[in-house]
Amino acid sequence: NEQFEKFVKATGYVTIAERTPTKEEFPTAPAENLVAGSVVFAPTDHEVPLTDHYQWWSYVKGANWRHPLGPQSNIKGKENHPVVQIAYPDAEAYAKWARKRLPTEAEFEFAARGGLSGKTYVWGDEFRPGGKWMANTWQGEFPVKDAGEDGYAGMAPVKSFPPNGYGLYDMAGNVWEWCSDWYRPDYYKTLADKGAVANNPQGPDSPFDPSEPNEKKRVHRGGSFLCNEQYCSRYIVGTR
Repeated sequence: NEQFEKFVKATGYVTIAERTPTKEEFPTAPAENLVAGSVVFAPTDHEVPLTDHYQWWSYVKGANWRHPLGPQSNIKGKENHPVVQIAYPDAEAYAKWARKRLPTEAEFEFAARGGLSGKTYVWGDEFRPGGKWMANTWQGEFPVKDAGEDGYAGMAPVKSFPPNGYGLYDMAGNVWEWCSDWYRPDYYKTLADKGAVANNPQGPDSPFDPSEPNEKKRVHRGGSFLCNEQYCSRYIVGTR
């Protein structure tokens, strides 16, 4: 949060979640719904089908990086937490300001592995080596209650868990990370079927998700505090 705030103060940048949607962007949306905001995770009070993510995500007016859970929330005292409610263009703009760029999916996975090869997690094959928590993930019944057995029910400050072999922190768990690749679930399979050797692949030329064909999606990696083996397991190094 602290680093992103410096970027905003230096540039005056306004994130996607802070901008009021227009009728041109969402022609079928009722006018009363064209209000700046973002989706927020809301735990349920009972077990729900894990195939219906609308059960635990809801659009909240006024939610953005300064107010992650809505207007009544803020980031005071969370300067060392990862910034959230950031769309791909926001992440790209920050990276450009910092004279960096977002990684490709292949670069992210290479960095996440930390020099390891063929391992399930970024730290090895055992989820909790020696009983030690290695990443901020969900414990308990999803999406009802995060028991916080790893010390955090929700997001954790950066560097709360051990780094990988390259000295990089939070490459698994805590919050998802944007990659520059367009998302196509069949991209790597298509390369393999063609017999192509994927040496530092740059991703597909265009996006396509058969479950939401009209959406233009980018890849995000690493999983988050919402992931566990019951639901998404995206802290596993190869999972998108």
